Amino acid sequence: MPRILIADDHDLVRDTIAAYLETVDGFTVRTASDFDGALADMRGLDVVDLVILDYNMPGMNGLDGLDRARKAHPTSKVVLMSGVANKDVANAAMAQGADGFIPKRLAAKSMVNAIKFVLAGERYFPADFAEAEQPAMPSGKFRDLSDRELQTLEQLCSGLSNKEIARHLGVQEVTVKLHVKNVLAKLNVSNRTQAALLAKEHHLF
Repeated sequence: MPRILIADDHDLVRDTIAAYLETVDGFTVRTASDFDGALADMRGLDVVDLVILDYNMPGMNGLDGLDRARKAHPTSKVVLMSGVANKDVANAAMAQGADGFIPKRLAAKSMVNAIKFVLAGERYFPADFAEAEQPAMPSGKFRDLSDRELQTLEQLCSGLSNKEIARHLGVQEVTVKLHVKNVLAKLNVSNRTQAALLAKEHHLF
């Protein structure tokens, strides 16, 4: 019976994925809300067959978390999951030995298939993600955002405050304020609600 550990600091995302996977015959699912919690949980288990790590959660420090997880538990398969990581990050993760890359926009059944694919010993990378870094956007506005600004925008779409975003991304609140200011300017909107609505209209997350 495969044991899967999902580490993601977004409660709704983490718990929804876990609940869905638990409906799949043969899956045992555990969860963690940050990277350090994931490592601690893995140490308490005899076997973790697959670890799914959110690229943006506290403690990950980008792809450093991927390396740390692989070195700490070399027998476990490690997959990176993200809603904002671009093509370069995904390719870098695969080059560093990730067993797969799963975009959060992936349909539920496709995610299950991806997990089964990895558990079977294969590496998963979605073909459509490989074809384009970002969907075409009017005036190229979203392509002008940096990776950190995209991460900030994703948090805005979840309705989080600057303080909550700072905690999730592991940065200072003043840094988040700067990112929000840049996002609003680049998207040519007047407030964070409009930025979130624009992102949702274009199905960015």
